[in-house]
Amino acid sequence: MTRLNKSPAYLTLYRSLVHDIVSGIYPYGSKLPSKRVLAAQTGLSVITVSHALTLLSEEGYVQSRERSGVFVTYRGEDFLGNITLSLPPLLHEDNELREIGNFPFSVLAKTMRRVLLDYGEEILTKSDNSGCPRLRDEICLYLARSRGITVSPAQIIVGSGAEYLYSLIAQFLGTGERIAIENPSYEKIHAVYTAMGLSCDLLTMTPEGLSSIELDCTDAIALHVTPFNSFPSGVTAGISKKMEYLRWAKKRNRLLIEDNYDSELTVSKKMEEPLFSMENDVQVIYLNTFSRTIAPSMRIGYMILPPSLVEPFHNKLGFYSCTVPVFEQYVLAELLKSGDFERHINRIRRQRRR
Repeated sequence: MTRLNKSPAYLTLYRSLVHDIVSGIYPYGSKLPSKRVLAAQTGLSVITVSHALTLLSEEGYVQSRERSGVFVTYRGEDFLGNITLSLPPLLHEDNELREIGNFPFSVLAKTMRRVLLDYGEEILTKSDNSGCPRLRDEICLYLARSRGITVSPAQIIVGSGAEYLYSLIAQFLGTGERIAIENPSYEKIHAVYTAMGLSCDLLTMTPEGLSSIELDCTDAIALHVTPFNSFPSGVTAGISKKMEYLRWAKKRNRLLIEDNYDSELTVSKKMEEPLFSMENDVQVIYLNTFSRTIAPSMRIGYMILPPSLVEPFHNKLGFYSCTVPVFEQYVLAELLKSGDFERHINRIRRQRRR
């Protein structure tokens, strides 16, 4: 196979197979050619083909069956059946027991000293309401190179953790509105939305994601989902379920809130594709936090607004001051700029794979 770009061979094959599956060349339930056949057809090694098939399986496009082969599980239409499989056991009984990122303290301390020396009294100035431009610029660059998400700094809102950002979203939606959330889910999602005056529809989690029947029945104006490793169920939505969420939002002109707090710590060699970048004509607010990837005390989170919501959001809530100290924002910006944060993420992912 001739290499037409600089992407790894297994990713090139992965994208080719995704195209064939989505376009119907390999319909739902069909069997893919064996690894050896694919290797012979493409001129790649069996190991390279195996890596591509592993990614397809992790994304929910296919399922490997022992001694039978690899079968397509992607469906273009929404799930409509009543899924009654039991959920896996809860990962933790206490919602606060979240694994910390174990960021090297020596690197963090060195970065803090450098920020104090380089910026001096500048760290005592007031932050822009949406967050320091330096940090928002670095978040944009990081997302572009690591997640394939291309946004402008104006779309990013920095705040002190996920719960604060939940409260901003609730205020933006308005008191008395209805939002759909996962059941079970991280308990503070329900607590914050309820405290801010929203009504919550609790949609049952199945092993594939939210119940299709319950999703179809809700009249909520927004849907809050954790596509990757939802807490505490541990469920990761496959590509078909993600497309179902997007179709639900597009058909009803509703808002999706994508909570991706854990997605960077995937064991896959390919980052999970976010809902935010899968459909241009669906409004998705993307949420993430550094509390898990660096340390629980690092109360810095961010959300990305779709372009159509930037002006309405700032008109309604732009008066709020940023809740993260400038010093911490500069430290995080330096960790992103130097590559120390990405090296840490890659190290944790390698450890998890082992």
